[in-house]
Amino acid sequence: MNNETDRESVPEPHNPIGMDGIEYIEFATSKPQALGGILERMGFRLVARHRSREIELYRQGSMNLVVNSHPADIPRTVTPVERPVISAMAIRVRDADAAFRRALDLGAWDIPAHARAVELNIPAIHGVGESLIYFVDRYDEFSIFDIDFRAIPGVDPNPPAINDMHYFGLVQYVGVDRTLDWAEFYAQIFGFRQLPDAVRFGIMPKGLLLQSPCEKFYLQLIEPDGAAQYAPMEEHFQRIGLGTPDVLATTRELENRGIDFLSTEKVHTTERGALTVAMLGGVMFELVHTEDGK
Repeated sequence: MNNETDRESVPEPHNPIGMDGIEYIEFATSKPQALGGILERMGFRLVARHRSREIELYRQGSMNLVVNSHPADIPRTVTPVERPVISAMAIRVRDADAAFRRALDLGAWDIPAHARAVELNIPAIHGVGESLIYFVDRYDEFSIFDIDFRAIPGVDPNPPAINDMHYFGLVQYVGVDRTLDWAEFYAQIFGFRQLPDAVRFGIMPKGLLLQSPCEKFYLQLIEPDGAAQYAPMEEHFQRIGLGTPDVLATTRELENRGIDFLSTEKVHTTERGALTVAMLGGVMFELVHTEDGK
């Protein structure tokens, strides 16, 4: 009996859809040049453009970041439309169709595919607010970007990351008393697990932390507090977390590139983490200390 084949045939209970990290995070905005300037200062480089849609691919190290300014793709909740919002997250999976079907069986809402002649059909479900969650199984030697995008001549397609920066995860704002609902959503469909309250990363103490089943990234769910509980708030992905083994060195490098960081009595840069100021009406990045680029 072939033990290796047997192992491959047994489902992984802690990672039911074969998740393998984040393939890309997408911003939607009608002002891509303004957002692109911020991304360049954060160390991302524009490396490719979509073949038929107004979409650009920025990259540094292992991180792909998509800027979508195609009019039909900008979420209805954007007010004004030039304010960038995190509109999608694409997760790497072993089998995109199987992961998609499982998500639907468990109650997720699907997104109708509208691929054109030169585009891939990438299955997706509804995420928080107007956002989408895509399932991608082409990401190794041959990726979705090799088909749908044209590389920009003369630009390094794989620019190195500043101080080993990588995707640490996403912060999601949720409604009052909605944390457990969202935790159940991510656990049931994807296999995320809650971390104990004693486990904290970075400098932001609030929120429920969820670890991905592949153990490659995290989600942090944050409810409004105080007077904010009585004000209406759209649930949404609020910011991107970037891991780095040396927060202070990375902060200095980004400051030299024109990025400002919050410095108040409650929130300021430490060896554990740092938070940029809000840019373009709300774009923020959080630095989090990680070991050895993981």
